[in-house]
Amino acid sequence: MVTKKHIVLISLLLLFFSCKKENQSTHLNSELLSPDSTQVWIKNGTDANLPSKAQKDFLQKAYESATGEPNDSIRLKYYSDLSLANLLIDSLNFRKVNNSGLALSEEIKDSSILAALHWDLGYFYQYNFIKDSAYYQYAQAEKIYTALNDKSRRSQVLYRMSLIQKDIKDFTGAEINLIKAIELLQTEENNEQLFLCYNLWGTLAKNLNEFELSRDYFSKATEYLNKLPKESINKKQNILNNNIGNSYKEQGDYLKAIPYFEKVVGTDSLLIKNPKSYALALDNLAYSQFKTGKMKISEANLKEALQINIQENYLDQIAMSRYHLAEYFLAERDTSLAMDNAQVALEIAKEGNDNQLVLETLKLYPLLDPENAPSYLKEYLVLNDSLQEEDRKIRNKFARIRFETDEFKAENQLLARQRQLWIGIAIGLFLLAISFLIIISQRAKNRKLRFQQQQQQANQEIFNLMLAQNQKLEEGKQSEQKRISEELHDGILGEMNGIRMMLLGLNKKIDDNAISMRGAAIEKLQGVQEEIRTISHQLNDASYQKFHNFIISIEDLLRNICETANLEYHFNYDEGLDWDALSGDIKINLYRVIQESLQNSIKHAAATAIYVEMDSTDGIIKITLKDNGRGFNAKKGKKGIGHKNITSRVNKLNGDWSLESKPGKGTLVTVQVPYISKESESVSQINGKEKFKTVEKTSS
Repeated sequence: MVTKKHIVLISLLLLFFSCKKENQSTHLNSELLSPDSTQVWIKNGTDANLPSKAQKDFLQKAYESATGEPNDSIRLKYYSDLSLANLLIDSLNFRKVNNSGLALSEEIKDSSILAALHWDLGYFYQYNFIKDSAYYQYAQAEKIYTALNDKSRRSQVLYRMSLIQKDIKDFTGAEINLIKAIELLQTEENNEQLFLCYNLWGTLAKNLNEFELSRDYFSKATEYLNKLPKESINKKQNILNNNIGNSYKEQGDYLKAIPYFEKVVGTDSLLIKNPKSYALALDNLAYSQFKTGKMKISEANLKEALQINIQENYLDQIAMSRYHLAEYFLAERDTSLAMDNAQVALEIAKEGNDNQLVLETLKLYPLLDPENAPSYLKEYLVLNDSLQEEDRKIRNKFARIRFETDEFKAENQLLARQRQLWIGIAIGLFLLAISFLIIISQRAKNRKLRFQQQQQQANQEIFNLMLAQNQKLEEGKQSEQKRISEELHDGILGEMNGIRMMLLGLNKKIDDNAISMRGAAIEKLQGVQEEIRTISHQLNDASYQKFHNFIISIEDLLRNICETANLEYHFNYDEGLDWDALSGDIKINLYRVIQESLQNSIKHAAATAIYVEMDSTDGIIKITLKDNGRGFNAKKGKKGIGHKNITSRVNKLNGDWSLESKPGKGTLVTVQVPYISKESESVSQINGKEKFKTVEKTSS
């Protein structure tokens, strides 16, 4: 039968486990986002307002429905919810659902729900006072949460393990787990859980008779309690005040204990909201009053606390109240009432396996019944020895569980280190391979770049040699023309002048025939003289005309390419510009740009005529090449290596170029680069050397 106590426990348990269960199903299908019949039955099964049988019926329907669910993940989620729902309502169904969930979660490798189911099972054993099994299940959950690096849930499980260790008096082990939990919680900033941990730590220190230290921990718990919302402070404050009061009470400082118990008892409506806490605090207050000599008020409070415990059927607190009354009546020398209360306390303590209270009660019996004192003492010693032996066995069992857990963790850590080592080796080899490939690739690129640079340098040298050869040829022509001119002018023309003078001398003869012949000869000589002078002047003018070697190279390029391709060409250039004075770098790159453009017109444009114009304005050389080919869409056209080469060459000269074309409209290429002469280039190089020398001289 589910009593009012069970309903309260279920509500508290569901509240406590809510943080554990939230977000466990984020990996499930979206089907769970809307409530279905199984979820509705689970919800109804946990409705504390329904009768116990109705709750069990709903949960049974939910289990049958969940079992038929084909999706493993959804079915496992149902099992997890049903495990928690059945925990304090139906122990048989709980074990059945929990076992199904454990098997399925291991089968589909769902570690998160597997840990939650171990947690549920641990609480079930703890509630039923099977402490070693409870501890083992909590330890299993803690191992999984450690592997999942779930600090929040791991800290809560460690707290539950510490509670069990406190109950079996393994205070050192409890402190170790509690410290681990606090270390995890401080990174999570979970004030409520930190309060619970420090409160438990204070209780552990009190049990070890370290009373001052216990109150330090209770003070730390108060700090975290004050950070919580106001609505959740009162109940926890009562727990804390009761624990601080017990710390003073067990130390024997009853006067300091009384105010803390009075605060709890004086809490508004505590008797109605939480009669168990009220009765416990009232009993502690009454016992402290009794120890300070306030006998009348102590008796009244002891009897009131006992009445509340009997009314609410709090068996553990009934035994303690009876024990305190036995002490009180013994002090009042009413051995009959003292014996009656002691007997009831002993019976209830034995039934509830409260061995500590059994021992404390047996200590009173020699005082209550001196005649049978030896038998009571013997019973006390036998029980004490058996309890100590049992405690040792339990502690040894817990030690084995801890050892297995630590061994498992050590194995996991070793495997993790080995995995990290292999991952590190693999990453190192991978990076080494990549570095090797990068080095090889970089070397290949460097070789290719050096080859291109050498090829470019060789092309420029060949072009310069070609220009130099043409220049020498033109210089030879000019020199020869000048020589012929000088020979005609200074040699032949001089002789002719001599002949003419001789004839003029003969012309003094007066016979008519001689005169006529001499006149004719003189006339002819004058004609020859004029003709020679004309030829000389023409040859001399030609020798001083500007012959552009670069222009001749461009003309040869146009003629050779266009005649081979049956392409008509038109070439215009600025005759006033000294094209040969351009730097070699500009000439070779412009030559190659024109060559590339001509090749494009022939290969792609199917042109019949091309127009080339070379001009200079404001220190900028402008070259335009236009063909009458078929053209193309310049925006969509694919840029080949030829265009990239033109871009590279023009960029080297700090210039720019553009291409305009439309289908059926031909193509226009425009190139503009700064004018740099050989002299400017030489001066720049000389200045650079002079600067270098100056820097070198200064640095020395």
